[in-house]
Amino acid sequence: MTGWYAERTPDRSGKAVIAVTLLALLLVAAVPVALLAAVVMMILGHVVGGLALFGGSVLAAGVAVPLAGMSGMRHLRKLLARAGSGTVRLDGSQYTEAAAEPQASDYTNVVQLDRSEYTEVR
Repeated sequence: MTGWYAERTPDRSGKAVIAVTLLALLLVAAVPVALLAAVVMMILGHVVGGLALFGGSVLAAGVAVPLAGMSGMRHLRKLLARAGSGTVRLDGSQYTEAAAEPQASDYTNVVQLDRSEYTEVR
């Protein structure tokens, strides 16, 4: 049981991704509160301060959300690379004639291509 728990506990980079994501969520949730506070400030006569408060909150949330997304994607790529998918990528020399497509077909409108007409996409 302790081995499973140790496997599931996030490492240092996982904890950082969680922290950045929570910060981004808090900043996005704070935008409506900042709007309300800015409106109150503007009603009281501090127009520039209200605009600065609302603009700053939108700017902070606008920076935190892409940062959380990028760090999350980087962490996900790192986890997938470490886990490995168990697949083997074949290059051109590893294809065999035995694994080639069958020559005969039950379909009448099938176009048969030879090896020179194949394109490789990577």
